[in-house]
Amino acid sequence: MSRTHTFHIPVMGIGYTIDTPLKVSPLGIDSVISLVDDILLEKLRKMYCNNFDIPFEEISDKANDFRAKRITSYLNLIQILAEKKFEEFKNATSEKAQELIDYFNLLPDSSTLKQEFKNLTDKHFNLDEIRNWIKSNLSMGSIDVNIMTKVDKDNYFKGEKLPVEYNDAHAALRGFANSDLHSSIVLSAGMNPRLYNYMENFEDFYPNENGEIKKKIVLKVSDYRSALIQGKYLAKKGLWVSEYRIESGLNCGGHAFASEGFLLGPVLAEFKEKREKLCQLANEVLAQGLSNKNRIQPNEKVQFIITAQGGVGTAEEHQFLIDHYQIDSVGWGTPFMLVPEVVNIDNTTLDLLKGAKEDDLYLSGISPLGVPFNSLRGNTKDIEKLKLAAEGKLGSYCPKKFVSLNTEFTEKGICTASSQYQRIKLKELDKEALPLNEHKTKYDAIVEKSCICVGLGTSALLVNELDTKVESEGVSVCPGPNMAYFSKKMSLKEMVDHIYGRANMISRTDRPNMFIKELNLYIDFLKTKIDKTKSSMTNREKNGLLAFVENLKTGINYYETLFNEVKDRFEDTKNNIFSELQAGRKDLNLLYLKI
Repeated sequence: MSRTHTFHIPVMGIGYTIDTPLKVSPLGIDSVISLVDDILLEKLRKMYCNNFDIPFEEISDKANDFRAKRITSYLNLIQILAEKKFEEFKNATSEKAQELIDYFNLLPDSSTLKQEFKNLTDKHFNLDEIRNWIKSNLSMGSIDVNIMTKVDKDNYFKGEKLPVEYNDAHAALRGFANSDLHSSIVLSAGMNPRLYNYMENFEDFYPNENGEIKKKIVLKVSDYRSALIQGKYLAKKGLWVSEYRIESGLNCGGHAFASEGFLLGPVLAEFKEKREKLCQLANEVLAQGLSNKNRIQPNEKVQFIITAQGGVGTAEEHQFLIDHYQIDSVGWGTPFMLVPEVVNIDNTTLDLLKGAKEDDLYLSGISPLGVPFNSLRGNTKDIEKLKLAAEGKLGSYCPKKFVSLNTEFTEKGICTASSQYQRIKLKELDKEALPLNEHKTKYDAIVEKSCICVGLGTSALLVNELDTKVESEGVSVCPGPNMAYFSKKMSLKEMVDHIYGRANMISRTDRPNMFIKELNLYIDFLKTKIDKTKSSMTNREKNGLLAFVENLKTGINYYETLFNEVKDRFEDTKNNIFSELQAGRKDLNLLYLKI
């Protein structure tokens, strides 16, 4: 289960990493495609077929099971194109020498593969021997996919509700399961038992006698308890979780699934402490689950890996996660949004991101899912929304309907960012006859919602000069707070060199340690929660807020011990770290009294 690199590129938005594997998989780098938007996938499939003279047959939305078929066809195409690119430079021809050099230049200096190649080429230059060694040792990065489990909209045909397997997430799962990929599906946004049950129908998710799994399951989690519950649930069905992907609740991009004050460091420490216990327990449950289905049992205990992401920004932090917490790979998301050769980022948004400071990056309420969403002030989707609002056109006409999940006013789900929903909701608000300030607060919360299921994919259309007539040109963007410390366009080589400490792409000297940044984000988040309840706080809310404070204090205690014990790490910043921890404790004491 070893990886060529010690980092991976997580899913970003809907369109930002939609074809990233084609660009980085041949170089041995793992990355993730979002499966939210099958319409966008179909547009890009047509474009790539045209670019590479591959016959294209459109999968119309009139076709049976069109969503799953579009996803399968797109993933198969990306795999074919990536493999072709990989095989070409693996043949070690003089024409492809630069690609081969690029592959090895990107590897970490500690890479055994890199050292072996250097020894081989230093000793003598036998092209046939080199070619054979390359074919035996080089591997592609994984072409992984992501499904937000709760984005599982019901679908209809001629007014009749279709069976659950035609729901959006179910169809996306089927699209991946039917593809030729030998990779992983990253399940995020919480547990969806119906979707997990549906996975039992596909052979590729089960281990063979050697414990090998063609299509692996990756769970994105924020704490050990969630990993244990979900891992056991799937194991009972004979399904193995091959990776637990731990993400910071707030120091991340996209939707922020904030925990109740559980900080990343203590969470990673718990995983490290209980890793073997989790593996043993999950294997026992798996064995029983496979036995109940009369399926093949692996000959040996099946293993999993643990990865982490959210706010990492320096080579020192990257290596510390690997060395101290025994993390197998570190996710680098937000900084890659400044790497146009890897992600789909339009020039206007790229310039906004380069100039973004802390105050420009904020936790918004724009997501129709009702989950706090990391956003960038002045993004073109917000400007477009404000312009339409000034013309009296509130809400979106909802061209794609991927998050039409609200049934507050209708039997069939609608999106809270849609004109239809907002008109109804505002009429209801007017009937309440609230005081002016309270009315404005509720009004703003209603109209703040944005059509992100379109906006998060539009950049891919703009970059590839594809038609945006349906979508319009407004781009939603979802960087994490870490973007404030990266301020220039980068090449892939520069970004990877930064990750491995061969270069420094951060010009600012005041960037806080990733753990301190997360702590401060949680303290700010707590302040907002308190402000929202201060007019009428129930006992339950009070107890919840007090528990939040105690969890953060526990985290501070953990970090004080950690940074006191750690030697030869963070020496240049330790004084600042301890000062920030003390300031955080003072803030929490004041918030405790306020509660």
